[in-house]
Amino acid sequence: MVGGGQLARMTHEAGIPLGIRFKLLSDTPQDSAAQVVSDVVIGDYRDLDTLRAFARGCDVITFDHEHVPTEHLRALEADGIAVRPGPDALVHAQDKGVMRARLDAIGIPCPRHRIVADPEDVVRFAGEGDGFPVVLKTVRGGYDGKGVWVVESAEEAADPFRAGVPVLAEEKVDYVRELAANVVRSPHGQAVAYPVVESQQVNGVCDTVIAPAPDLDEDLALHAEQMALTIAKELGVVGHLAVELFQTRDGRVLVNELAMRPHNSGHWTQDGAITSQFANHVRAVLDLPLGDPRPRAPWTVMVNVLGGDYPDMYSAYLHCMARDPKLKIHMYGKDVKPGRKVGHVNTYGDDLDDVLERARHAAGYLRGTITE
Repeated sequence: MVGGGQLARMTHEAGIPLGIRFKLLSDTPQDSAAQVVSDVVIGDYRDLDTLRAFARGCDVITFDHEHVPTEHLRALEADGIAVRPGPDALVHAQDKGVMRARLDAIGIPCPRHRIVADPEDVVRFAGEGDGFPVVLKTVRGGYDGKGVWVVESAEEAADPFRAGVPVLAEEKVDYVRELAANVVRSPHGQAVAYPVVESQQVNGVCDTVIAPAPDLDEDLALHAEQMALTIAKELGVVGHLAVELFQTRDGRVLVNELAMRPHNSGHWTQDGAITSQFANHVRAVLDLPLGDPRPRAPWTVMVNVLGGDYPDMYSAYLHCMARDPKLKIHMYGKDVKPGRKVGHVNTYGDDLDDVLERARHAAGYLRGTITE
């Protein structure tokens, strides 16, 4: 697996019961997954020679991020290495312009959009629709709200162009909430879909995920799942695919972003589904039969633990575990930085209000924002 973050850490964990020998390409020995994987190579994923040396002896290469240069992945494939998802699929998660064009071509609904050349072109784009505000995104490199701007004028639109990469302009969608449809697809075309979830963001970062999304019309949920399965098939995705969606006020769903790897909106599956997103990603990239994605309980809630003023962790564990014996805590071994994802908690049960309260209390206590 290329990338040493928490997604690699949890994917490795899912492979242990299957006896999977897991090799990691990590930036530093301190990275989340590098702390727990026995076979770690420290190197730069942007260097082709490093990637080739790392891939030697591996049955398959997969990823915990989308940032490996597309041309390097094509070179690995030319060397006979199984890359999953392959570069022809992964480029749609790497380049938002390519993604939008391809989704348009296969009839998947998206926000109104086009590539813009400069701030004056942003003004023209705004004028073609309902005016400002407009959302601007660098086509490559953005995540967790980075590389995204909501602008009200040509003057505010200057920043994105300083990065020196193409800029995508999109309408600012009038939406009720954000949803996510998570699916997994294997090389021979078997695919499974998890229940559509509600994803609640704070300052551009995922805070809470509720599975399944409350009060979501059954037909609209089925439509969202079918869209995600169609995208996975048409783009040739192998492994986990997260399709982030807007639920609009007029009853539609529009695709916001794609991620071709395990995803924050699927962390609830570790404890709330029969087969987690991580276990199914492992199965998919190894072309094993996929596991059952159905939920174990009526409701599961995941809340991210963000960096803050931590109390003593042992004391925090004592409090959280004694208060809620069903609570599941997942910490990533990361250095604490304000706003950084350092862990998450999962709760589940029959009553949504109770499950939400338990998850939010635990995450707040682990962060230090709740002290009793």
